[in-house]
Amino acid sequence: MPAGPGNVPRWGKRRGGPRGRRCREGVSCLKKLILVTSPPACGKTFISRQLAGALQHVVYLDKDTLIPLSKQIFAVAHQPYDRSSIFFEKYIRDLEYQVILDLAMEALLYDDIVLINAPFTQEIRDDAYIATLRKELAKKEAELVVIWVDTDPEVCHQRMIDRASDRDIWKLTHWDEYILGVNFEPPMNLKLKNQPDSLLIFHNSSDEEFAKSMQEIVAQLESTVKKGRRPRTPRRL
Repeated sequence: MPAGPGNVPRWGKRRGGPRGRRCREGVSCLKKLILVTSPPACGKTFISRQLAGALQHVVYLDKDTLIPLSKQIFAVAHQPYDRSSIFFEKYIRDLEYQVILDLAMEALLYDDIVLINAPFTQEIRDDAYIATLRKELAKKEAELVVIWVDTDPEVCHQRMIDRASDRDIWKLTHWDEYILGVNFEPPMNLKLKNQPDSLLIFHNSSDEEFAKSMQEIVAQLESTVKKGRRPRTPRRL
């Protein structure tokens, strides 16, 4: 079953394989799964790459890497390539998220931080989905960090025009209709009292906001990971 909102992700049903100790409530976990999220054209990719370069012991994953495979699904099904279509939503979208999370879960066996660059626009507002993800991460001595990229909608509009991507054709052509369905509010449902970095807001409407947020967020993430970092021992799979 695809790992969409309301469904139990495939990684939530796995058995076997190496596992770490469960994270205890109120105690910082040793590892982090970081989701850099936002609506399209807010600056996720640039910010994700800058964060991955600034942090230590990090694996960087970009959901857009899967786009060539998704395009092939459209071709095989004799469907026009349209990531805003019903076909994409029904047959492809959730699979992309499932695959990128499967890769992340495996990568957490080998490094301290896995950072995923992907919108997760539906998932981050689905409390049941997030609860399942956090539960599975705890088994790997990891915790969830969501970095929400906060960007003014007009700035996003201009960036979308500037990047001239084929995935944005429908959005730009139907901008007024598209923007009505986009939630630019941070997902405050993700904030946990006992985990200060559970939800971090990265302000990105100007160069000054970017520089300030980058410095603050990198410092916060590094400080929490270093507290629990310990020498690795080889794992046999």
